[in-house]
Amino acid sequence: MKTTITAKLKLYATKEQFASLRATQLAYRDSLNLVSRYAFAHDKMSNKVKLQEGTYDEIRARFHLPSQMACSVPRQVGATYKTVWSKVKKNAQQRKAGITKKCYKGLDQAPTFVNPTLTYQYSKDYTFKKEQQVSVLSLNGRVVLPYTGYSEHVKLIQSGAEIGTARLWYDKPKKRFFLLVTLSIEGADPTPESSRQIVGVDVGLRYLAVTSTTRGNCTFHSGKRVRARATHYTRLRKRLQKKGTRSATRRLVALSGRERRLKQDANHVVSKRIVDQHPNSLIGLENLTDIQERTKRATKRQRKARAASLRWSFAELQSMIAYKALLNKSMAIKVDANYTSQACPVCGHTCKENRPNKGLLFVCQNCHYTLHADLVGARNLTMRTLLIRQDWIGTGILSLYPDVSDVEAKALRLQRLSDLRWSPDTSRRDLSGGH
Repeated sequence: MKTTITAKLKLYATKEQFASLRATQLAYRDSLNLVSRYAFAHDKMSNKVKLQEGTYDEIRARFHLPSQMACSVPRQVGATYKTVWSKVKKNAQQRKAGITKKCYKGLDQAPTFVNPTLTYQYSKDYTFKKEQQVSVLSLNGRVVLPYTGYSEHVKLIQSGAEIGTARLWYDKPKKRFFLLVTLSIEGADPTPESSRQIVGVDVGLRYLAVTSTTRGNCTFHSGKRVRARATHYTRLRKRLQKKGTRSATRRLVALSGRERRLKQDANHVVSKRIVDQHPNSLIGLENLTDIQERTKRATKRQRKARAASLRWSFAELQSMIAYKALLNKSMAIKVDANYTSQACPVCGHTCKENRPNKGLLFVCQNCHYTLHADLVGARNLTMRTLLIRQDWIGTGILSLYPDVSDVEAKALRLQRLSDLRWSPDTSRRDLSGGH
């Protein structure tokens, strides 16, 4: 099974090459905004062919972009409008079903492209050369630049890995360019027999991830220190934005990206530990799609907690676990996350009162089973992942995502999940036997 990774390559440019690449980036961004305004004026069009027919000549004349790059601009704008249209339609369905009252306003005006990152097509806009050099297209023709990067990524590029599109990204605080190259590599092709272990992963803020296996083994990956630093950056950014002076703006530019890099590094470390600790495993991850709409919070304290949770990139953590699992002969799948923190894994009783004050202590109101709330969530995910594996063995078909087609399908799925039971006695025997 193929998996896609991104190689980050640092480019070394002379003053002339730097100016040429920067001018190309800005011209590309202005072209995107031109096509976006054209699409908005023509009934918010998302057809890339019609967009290219209507704007290609003007892009070439006004911004002097090379032909292939001028073709990439309408494709990118068309893809953006398709994404926005899908969000508009989804929001209309949710409003009709009473899930939300908010109206998505993404198409009230033409989408504006602020980031000057431009897209390159492999073998057309950029190619790799010998002696660790890369040739990229600019307004002034081809520019050959030396590059460095993570040694494993460089080996994959030089050994003939399947190379896809790339993005030329500009690091504004440090004034340097990076080429973000997409690589497709062959990963493991897991089978039910090769998945020797079942793992459930519950994500959160106090503990970025809590894992549990069918044998009762568990691990807690704390996020206390990194969360404190992230909160510090958030408060500092708000103070500087409120101040609004030129020095505050310069400080904001210097700080931009620090919080993002901090979270990205923490997600990398946690995901690598989880995958390395559980080789040849089927890893169940929470399906957090539309989690904002599914969790309605009313009080001020709950809104504050929700805002804090949304500042962490859980989707990034799950995506890192997914691609690293394939490289480690494992596989990650999405599992239904409904009521995982409220359902008792022993007796199946589900209610909000099982978590007093929504804290970290789980106390079942029926059988009085007591455990760490995040570990309860991880065990419920483990059982649901095990159920998917059993279906995989029986039908030969693996469902990577839960069925969310309609209300009836969801009700049947939740009814089936409510019958799952965790046996503490069996877990202790397996755990002692494993040692």
